[in-house]
Amino acid sequence: MKTHSAFSLSKLSLMSVACLGALNLSTASAQSVDDPYYYFGVSGGQSTGRFNEEQMFGNVVRRNVNPTSFSRDDTDTAFKFFFGHQFNRNWGLELGYFDLGQYKFNIATAPPGNFNGEVKVRGINFNLVGTLPLSENFSAFAKAGGHYARTQDAFNGSGTVVVLNATPSTRKTNFNGGVGLQYAFNPSFQMRVEFERFRIDNPVGDHGTVNLASIGLIFPFGRTMTPKPRMAEAVYVAPAPSPPVSVAPTPVVIAPTPPVSVAPPMRRVSFSAESLFGFDRSEISADGKMALDKFANDTRGSTYDTIIVEGHTDRIGSSSYNQALSERRADAVKSYLVTNARLDAPKVSSSGKGESTAVTKPGDCVGNSATPKLIACLAPDRRVDVVVNATR
Repeated sequence: MKTHSAFSLSKLSLMSVACLGALNLSTASAQSVDDPYYYFGVSGGQSTGRFNEEQMFGNVVRRNVNPTSFSRDDTDTAFKFFFGHQFNRNWGLELGYFDLGQYKFNIATAPPGNFNGEVKVRGINFNLVGTLPLSENFSAFAKAGGHYARTQDAFNGSGTVVVLNATPSTRKTNFNGGVGLQYAFNPSFQMRVEFERFRIDNPVGDHGTVNLASIGLIFPFGRTMTPKPRMAEAVYVAPAPSPPVSVAPTPVVIAPTPPVSVAPPMRRVSFSAESLFGFDRSEISADGKMALDKFANDTRGSTYDTIIVEGHTDRIGSSSYNQALSERRADAVKSYLVTNARLDAPKVSSSGKGESTAVTKPGDCVGNSATPKLIACLAPDRRVDVVVNATR
């Protein structure tokens, strides 16, 4: 038989509070809001039960024998099915069915005899789930809530052991919680690993716990796909120089026409924030790097004086946060153009404009709350402009 030690409930509580408390760091701007979606999942793993065997023995065995030795098999395979609703990137609710397997033990007695016990736990659970994004696809989460479980015991004895109640059972509501990590392979498929603890009321008076370590597969549906990269480009071409003036031969001396001053040509390329970054992020995505590489290749064929990178945000959120976000994004694009695209570093500069230079007009997008409709309407304001000042 096998024995296993369980983590203390206080450690699990501290881990859950720390993970949930950190979520306040990632909810400051409208760009942190993702469209809500539903999901279905299934998971399986190993459960470990901890119950008071001596108390169960004393409650169901006639008082004419004493326990002398204990052995237990406290692990089994468990599984869950669950259905959830993700309100935004940080908060969701989850409803599930679980089967935590069986916990078995044996007690030898004096006078000689044996007492065998088995505990099964099944039920439904309802949890609040808090998620902390660590990267575009990787996140940590913590969950807390309650469950309604049926705990069913099965006891039998041999020798001098007489069992008074062979199959007691109970249905009780209790607490459960957990922590884990999750990775999204694409908008329709995710994987998670998690550790959970269920507090269990045994029908013969014992209070125990069952720990579950599992791996799960999640299938979101009704989820909005990330917009495809789009790049709008406006090219400004300087006017052609005036043709030379044809003058008939004459003895009169004519002063040469002074050269016409023509401003050097300028090219402005506008990248949408969604094509370069994730929501509320300043790390350039794989698609964004491809778009910047194409821009850099086109630019190497021309001679230029300066390249100015400008970051812009929408008006949702605080002005100070939006200003800082626009500066981080502009700096990220500048760094990529210099470091990866090998453009001339002294000629490339960056600046953040925040929400000060919106493309949309005040009456175009109504509202101040970060609803999906308002976020989509203000998409033209979230952009990075690259201005190339070419030489003549």
